[in-house]
Amino acid sequence: MRSPAWAPIATTAFAALANAATPSTLAELCTDSIVKAALPPSEFIQGITIDSDSVTTEVVTNSSVSSEFYPSATINYCNVTFAYSHDGIDGDQVLLEIWLPAPTDFQNRWLSTGGGGYAINSGDQSLPGGVMYGAASGMTDGGFGGFSNNADTAMLLANGTLDYETLYMFAYKAHRELSLIGKALTRNVYGMSDSDKLYAYYQGCSEGGREGWSQVQRFGDEWDGAIIGAPAFRWSFQQTQHLYSNVVEKTLDYYPPPCELDKIVNETIAACDAMDGKVDWVVARTDLCLLDFDISTIEGKPYSCAASRGTPAQNGTVSAKGIEVAKTIINGLHDSQGRRVYFSYQPTAAFDDAETQYNSTTGQWGLDIDQLGGEYIALLVDKNGTTLDSLDGVTYDTLKDWMISGLQEYYSTLQTTWPDLTPFHEAGGKVIHFHGDADFSIPTAASIRYWESVRSIMYPNQDYNSSAEALNEWYRLYTVPGAGHCATNDAMPNGPFPQTNMAVMIDWVENGVVPTTLNATVLQGENEGQNQQLCAWPLRPLWTNNGTTMECVYNQRSIDSWHYDLDAVPMPVY
Repeated sequence: MRSPAWAPIATTAFAALANAATPSTLAELCTDSIVKAALPPSEFIQGITIDSDSVTTEVVTNSSVSSEFYPSATINYCNVTFAYSHDGIDGDQVLLEIWLPAPTDFQNRWLSTGGGGYAINSGDQSLPGGVMYGAASGMTDGGFGGFSNNADTAMLLANGTLDYETLYMFAYKAHRELSLIGKALTRNVYGMSDSDKLYAYYQGCSEGGREGWSQVQRFGDEWDGAIIGAPAFRWSFQQTQHLYSNVVEKTLDYYPPPCELDKIVNETIAACDAMDGKVDWVVARTDLCLLDFDISTIEGKPYSCAASRGTPAQNGTVSAKGIEVAKTIINGLHDSQGRRVYFSYQPTAAFDDAETQYNSTTGQWGLDIDQLGGEYIALLVDKNGTTLDSLDGVTYDTLKDWMISGLQEYYSTLQTTWPDLTPFHEAGGKVIHFHGDADFSIPTAASIRYWESVRSIMYPNQDYNSSAEALNEWYRLYTVPGAGHCATNDAMPNGPFPQTNMAVMIDWVENGVVPTTLNATVLQGENEGQNQQLCAWPLRPLWTNNGTTMECVYNQRSIDSWHYDLDAVPMPVY
């Protein structure tokens, strides 16, 4: 699984800069000539040629930025772009965009950023999260034809034939090259000596989370700290999982109106709100909700939604068939022999995968094939396009076969669940891993399963508590009450979100301040601006003193609810 690391040939500042004064202002730094002189030579990475003539620079000042992943700020930076190519590949070109803070703002830091879906970058959305902390921040287009082009647009050479260079670039190569080239450029352009420490970080969520793990699992020397949210790893399971809700609806022959499923979610939130000891319309203990709340009690409750987006008003009562669909989805995929194949979303997560479409001719709700799941099957299983037009004949066993065959085919590329992180740990690396409790796109249990896999593989001779404590010294996992997929959740607006992860990681790596709990902020709703803390797994949040004091408690029953025996799969699933 771990690919051989390709090491840079040269790491020292180059002659063009060594004999010149280090720029002292943003305007002095942000010129084509300075950046060209700071580029590593083409032989810096074997098989790569950097095109110095492609360099562009632009000074940007007083740029106002905001995101759920970093506090609002006004930043100044130099926007640098340039290209490189892989020798021997006709037409190959990879674009990098790097934002450089002013020399007076630079704090000896580098930040790599990731993407989402089939995108390998987040455009300009993630780069500010490094610049505001004095980090040069970079993104890559992966060689897919531009920063707005996703991997799926370049993955097929022809029907039946994958472009394996695109696959490997998307899987892990592009981010390795971004880090090596970006860190070398950063050291050179700011005149850092060989003895100066450049702290290297990563931040990404969803596919960006998988991209982060693709490096942590392979290259112990790449980053000092990785901030990873809701990673889309365990790729064949994760992408096929998106189709599970559709197959449940086909199998049960019932396609719920969206309003009916929304009613089930809202009633579940109401029923499970107080299980964490605090009534605030935020369910922090979805594990207890799974164990102790029977959604069958929602049957017969009325729902009503106004007409919107071309769909009619929806009025009715929650039906027995609607409850059956919801319960089957939450229970997770089992094969025809009743063996578990995979797990599903936590109670209170929206049923986005189960979204149905309205047929104005028949006046009925019907199947709406999930785009991400359908694209995975069309592109990487069938290899004949990016759209799946039908689920005819697809059963739970079909989904199982797709998951297992994809596990085998993409184990070394997209699966990204290698559990032995010894090189990263021995290099002193740190990980902050977070996942929304109400994630509707990637099951929260996916992250917990991976943390538990790392724990059991790396500390096999220790008891549970000792091994958990050992892992938490450098890799900490936090579930986020009420949060959806890499974002806050309008259904539970009072839920907190970990917006200051970069500051927390810097404090951990550079100052040794361990994030015993993770800082989070309520970003919307009536409690906007309120600070809260998130518990590190395996501890679970519990409010006492009438909901005024939050404690992180050990609850074996809760922990056990997250552990699944995937007995339908003939090999370990990390």
